[in-house]
Amino acid sequence: MDGHAEITTSSDAANNALILAFGRLQGAANRLEYILGRALEVECGISHLMFEVLLILGRAGEPGLSMRAVAQEQVLTTGGATRLVDRMEAAGLVERVEDPADRRGRLVRLTQLGEETTVSASRIHVENIRRYFLAPLPVEDRDRFAEDLRILSHTARDTLPRLP
Repeated sequence: MDGHAEITTSSDAANNALILAFGRLQGAANRLEYILGRALEVECGISHLMFEVLLILGRAGEPGLSMRAVAQEQVLTTGGATRLVDRMEAAGLVERVEDPADRRGRLVRLTQLGEETTVSASRIHVENIRRYFLAPLPVEDRDRFAEDLRILSHTARDTLPRLP
Protein backbone atom coordinates (compact mmCIF):
# COMPACT_ATOMS: atom_id res chain seq x y z
CA MET A 1 0.00 0.00 0.00
CA ASP A 2 2.58 2.58 -1.01
CA GLY A 3 0.21 4.51 -3.28
CA HIS A 4 2.89 4.98 -5.95
CA ALA A 5 0.72 3.52 -8.70
CA GLU A 6 0.24 6.14 -11.39
CA ILE A 7 -3.18 7.74 -11.44
CA THR A 8 -4.29 8.37 -15.00
CA THR A 9 -8.03 7.73 -14.79
CA SER A 10 -10.84 8.32 -12.32
CA SER A 11 -10.95 4.55 -11.82
CA ASP A 12 -7.25 4.58 -10.86
CA ALA A 13 -7.99 7.37 -8.38
CA ALA A 14 -11.02 5.63 -6.91
CA ASN A 15 -9.08 2.39 -6.45
CA ASN A 16 -5.78 3.85 -5.22
CA ALA A 17 -4.80 1.99 -2.05
CA LEU A 18 -3.84 5.16 -0.13
CA ILE A 19 -6.99 7.03 -1.14
CA LEU A 20 -9.11 4.02 -0.16
CA ALA A 21 -7.34 3.63 3.19
CA PHE A 22 -7.76 7.30 4.08
CA GLY A 23 -11.40 7.22 2.96
CA ARG A 24 -12.01 4.24 5.23
CA LEU A 25 -10.40 6.08 8.14
CA GLN A 26 -12.60 9.12 7.50
CA GLY A 27 -15.70 7.01 7.07
CA ALA A 28 -15.05 5.05 10.27
CA ALA A 29 -14.34 8.26 12.21
CA ASN A 30 -17.49 9.95 10.91
CA ARG A 31 -19.71 6.96 11.65
CA LEU A 32 -18.23 6.43 15.10
CA GLU A 33 -18.56 10.15 15.83
CA TYR A 34 -22.25 9.90 14.99
CA ILE A 35 -22.87 6.71 16.98
CA LEU A 36 -20.91 7.78 20.07
CA GLY A 37 -22.01 11.42 19.89
CA ARG A 38 -25.66 10.45 19.59
CA ALA A 39 -25.33 8.22 22.67
CA LEU A 40 -23.92 11.16 24.68
CA GLU A 41 -26.77 13.38 23.55
CA VAL A 42 -29.46 10.81 24.37
CA GLU A 43 -28.00 9.52 27.62
CA CYS A 44 -26.31 12.65 29.01
CA GLY A 45 -27.90 15.63 27.26
CA ILE A 46 -24.59 16.99 25.92
CA SER A 47 -23.05 17.09 22.45
CA HIS A 48 -19.83 15.25 21.70
CA LEU A 49 -18.10 18.60 21.25
CA MET A 50 -19.24 19.70 24.72
CA PHE A 51 -17.97 16.41 26.10
CA GLU A 52 -14.57 17.01 24.49
CA VAL A 53 -14.38 20.46 26.09
CA LEU A 54 -15.32 18.97 29.47
CA LEU A 55 -12.45 16.51 29.07
CA ILE A 56 -10.02 19.26 28.07
CA LEU A 57 -11.00 21.27 31.14
CA GLY A 58 -10.84 18.19 33.35
CA ARG A 59 -7.33 17.51 32.08
CA ALA A 60 -6.30 21.13 32.70
CA GLY A 61 -7.57 21.22 36.28
CA GLU A 62 -7.36 24.42 38.32
CA PRO A 63 -7.37 27.29 37.70
CA GLY A 64 -8.79 26.52 34.21
CA LEU A 65 -7.96 27.43 30.62
CA SER A 66 -8.19 30.55 28.52
CA MET A 67 -10.71 30.66 25.68
CA ARG A 68 -7.78 30.71 23.28
CA ALA A 69 -6.42 27.46 24.73
CA VAL A 70 -9.86 25.82 24.50
CA ALA A 71 -10.17 26.97 20.87
CA GLN A 72 -6.71 25.63 19.98
CA GLU A 73 -7.37 22.26 21.59
CA GLN A 74 -10.60 21.83 19.63
CA VAL A 75 -9.40 23.51 16.40
CA LEU A 76 -12.16 26.08 16.71
CA THR A 77 -12.16 29.79 16.05
CA THR A 78 -12.15 31.82 19.24
CA GLY A 79 -15.66 32.97 18.32
CA GLY A 80 -16.83 29.37 17.94
CA ALA A 81 -15.25 28.42 21.25
CA THR A 82 -16.88 31.42 22.93
CA ARG A 83 -20.34 30.45 21.66
CA LEU A 84 -19.82 26.85 22.76
CA VAL A 85 -18.62 27.89 26.23
CA ASP A 86 -21.56 30.31 26.47
CA ARG A 87 -23.95 27.36 25.95
CA MET A 88 -22.02 25.22 28.42
CA GLU A 89 -22.05 28.02 30.98
CA ALA A 90 -25.82 28.46 30.53
CA ALA A 91 -26.19 24.70 31.17
CA GLY A 92 -24.18 25.06 34.40
CA LEU A 93 -21.28 22.88 33.19
CA VAL A 94 -18.53 25.52 33.22
CA GLU A 95 -17.84 28.91 34.70
CA ARG A 96 -15.63 31.82 33.75
CA VAL A 97 -13.30 33.06 36.48
CA GLU A 98 -10.56 35.65 36.80
CA ASP A 99 -7.12 34.53 35.71
CA PRO A 100 -4.90 34.69 38.82
CA ALA A 101 -1.88 35.34 36.58
CA ASP A 102 -3.56 38.13 34.56
CA ARG A 103 -6.25 40.30 36.14
CA ARG A 104 -7.55 41.24 32.68
CA GLY A 105 -7.86 37.62 31.59
CA ARG A 106 -10.64 35.12 32.17
CA LEU A 107 -10.35 31.37 32.47
CA VAL A 108 -12.91 28.63 31.91
CA ARG A 109 -13.19 25.80 34.40
CA LEU A 110 -15.58 23.01 35.32
CA THR A 111 -18.37 23.55 37.81
CA GLN A 112 -19.40 20.76 40.18
CA LEU A 113 -22.14 19.83 37.69
CA GLY A 114 -19.52 19.85 34.92
CA GLU A 115 -17.33 17.51 36.96
CA GLU A 116 -20.24 15.15 37.63
CA THR A 117 -21.36 15.25 33.99
CA THR A 118 -17.82 14.50 32.81
CA VAL A 119 -17.64 11.43 35.05
CA SER A 120 -21.06 10.02 34.14
CA ALA A 121 -20.66 10.75 30.42
CA SER A 122 -17.19 9.19 30.44
CA ARG A 123 -18.50 5.96 31.93
CA ILE A 124 -21.10 5.69 29.17
CA HIS A 125 -18.58 6.75 26.53
CA VAL A 126 -16.03 4.13 27.60
CA GLU A 127 -18.61 1.36 27.32
CA ASN A 128 -19.62 2.56 23.85
CA ILE A 129 -15.97 2.81 22.79
CA ARG A 130 -15.43 -0.78 23.90
CA ARG A 131 -18.51 -1.90 21.98
CA TYR A 132 -18.08 0.03 18.71
CA PHE A 133 -14.36 0.83 18.53
CA LEU A 134 -12.48 -2.00 20.23
CA ALA A 135 -14.71 -5.08 19.96
CA PRO A 136 -14.47 -5.28 16.14
CA LEU A 137 -10.63 -5.29 16.27
CA PRO A 138 -8.46 -8.34 16.98
CA VAL A 139 -7.31 -8.18 20.62
CA GLU A 140 -3.65 -8.46 19.64
CA ASP A 141 -3.86 -5.35 17.39
CA ARG A 142 -5.64 -2.95 19.75
CA ASP A 143 -2.65 -1.42 21.55
CA ARG A 144 -0.70 -0.88 18.32
CA PHE A 145 -3.76 0.64 16.63
CA ALA A 146 -4.26 3.06 19.55
CA GLU A 147 -0.58 4.07 19.40
CA ASP A 148 -0.76 4.59 15.62
CA LEU A 149 -3.79 6.84 16.08
CA ARG A 150 -1.92 8.84 18.73
CA ILE A 151 0.99 9.35 16.33
CA LEU A 152 -1.34 10.45 13.50
CA SER A 153 -3.27 12.80 15.78
CA HIS A 154 -0.16 14.47 17.20
CA THR A 155 1.47 14.80 13.79
CA ALA A 156 -1.64 16.44 12.34
CA ARG A 157 -1.98 18.71 15.40
CA ASP A 158 1.64 19.81 15.13
CA THR A 159 1.25 20.53 11.41
CA LEU A 160 -1.68 22.91 11.91
CA PRO A 161 -0.87 26.58 12.30
CA ARG A 162 -1.40 27.99 15.78
CA LEU A 163 -4.30 30.40 16.19
CA PRO A 164 -3.24 34.03 16.57
